[in-house]
This record gives sequence, C-alpha cells and structure tokens, in this order.
Amino acid sequence: MKITHMDHVVLTVKNIEETVRFYESVLGMVSETFGQGRVALKFGTQKINLHREGQELEPKAKRAGPGSADLCFITETNLGAAMEEVRSKGVRILAGPVERTGAIGSIVSFYFKDPDGNLIEVANYEQPCQSRNAVEKKGNVPLR
Repeated sequence: MKITHMDHVVLTVKNIEETVRFYESVLGMVSETFGQGRVALKFGTQKINLHREGQELEPKAKRAGPGSADLCFITETNLGAAMEEVRSKGVRILAGPVERTGAIGSIVSFYFKDPDGNLIEVANYEQPCQSRNAVEKKGNVPLR
C-alpha cells in the first residue's frame, strides 16, 4: 500500500459553533454541513470534521477530547502579516516566528491556541525567520 495524502482529521470540541466561528474568523476556513447535521471546516483540499464532546461518532480515537490536538497549517501569506492578522482578532501569540522542520523542508512558524486549547501552528515554507529583536519587541517568545 502507498498512502498519497491526508483527507481529513477529526477534532472533538466542547462547542461546535464556537469552534466554527474561530476557525472561520482567524484562519479563513469555510464550514460545511454534511450528512445528518455533521460539520466540517474546509481549507485547500482537506477538512477537519468536528465532533461534539460526549457525542463522538464511532469508531473514535481512544482518548478523543477537546484540547488534545497539535495542528500545523501552511499559509502562503507573509508570516508577519499572518501574525498581525491573528493578533488583530484578539488571539494571543504564544511563540514565534521560529524555524522548524516541516514535512517537505524548513518552515517558519508561530503558535497560538484555539478555544479548546488545541495548539495551532501556522507556518510558511518560503520566508526566512524575522530577527529575534523584532519578535521580542512584539512580545512573542521564540521557542528554543
């Protein structure tokens, strides 16, 4: 067998409506209702299916629960502009920009959390990391 790509992931959340508002507003995703009232967040050719805590569909992960995910999203947007956009929505940047290794090479990333406490990483493959001084002046903490 050869796996070619990922189709979707599932997030178990406390409040689907709040999660949809956050991901649409902060990350520009588009919500989609499908099946019998199921909800997904679409971006590119992938999606995140949402399950309400306590109402997960079977089969499910052994420890499905809010705040257990660590997700990295790639953007084509200038990372500085993306950070400012996220910050302008009232979201606290936890760290970044920092250099990391992505699936196909070096990336520059910043981090924040969604309403359930999932760690969200937004990264870019094409831009060099900003200077540490610029990062620290904005109150961000580079991860080391």
